[in-house]
Amino acid sequence: MTALLLLSLLLFFGGQRSSACPHLCSCHGSQVNCSSRSLTSSQLPTHFPAGTTHLHLHNNLLSSLPNGLLDDFPSLRSVSLHGNPWVCDCGILYLRAWLLRQPATLMSHMGVNCSSPPSLRGRLVVYLTEQEVLDSCHYWYCDLALASQVCLFVFVMVQAALLVALLVFLRKFERLSKEARRTTEESFTAGEGLKENVYMHFKDSSI
Repeated sequence: MTALLLLSLLLFFGGQRSSACPHLCSCHGSQVNCSSRSLTSSQLPTHFPAGTTHLHLHNNLLSSLPNGLLDDFPSLRSVSLHGNPWVCDCGILYLRAWLLRQPATLMSHMGVNCSSPPSLRGRLVVYLTEQEVLDSCHYWYCDLALASQVCLFVFVMVQAALLVALLVFLRKFERLSKEARRTTEESFTAGEGLKENVYMHFKDSSI
């Protein structure tokens, strides 16, 4: 009985959450307005009310959409996505695929233009070919690989500089050790000579 009650409460509050208006957005009936709020992709709500028919995401700072964000809305009629700096690399694949599945009358693709990379700037996301998107992914990976190589080169140079400094220190330490040993030997020799002179002096005096 207790388990059934807990399950009922979970279903009830889960339903409440699914129908609640997302934080940073405003809702009016089945319309959800998250536009012009400077939302980035990481700040974008991950869930919207199940009965949403109109979703406004325009004029924000979105560069991509999380995978599956717009998939489970059977009543969805329109989504406004224009006015965002979309980055057309691997992260744009979900949005492109979603736009391709929409009827042309929905017009969700209007104003959804690439902001970067430079080679695709201004292009409509829905009209990008898969190869163009993959090429932009490779471009991004190449930049990452180049940055990694530069970091590795700097690391190797620092290690080489430390090795040279260590060798210089060891040579200097060896030279100082030799000088100290020679000084000690000279002092010991001088001490022995002084002792011998004193001994001879006392010997001559006793005679």
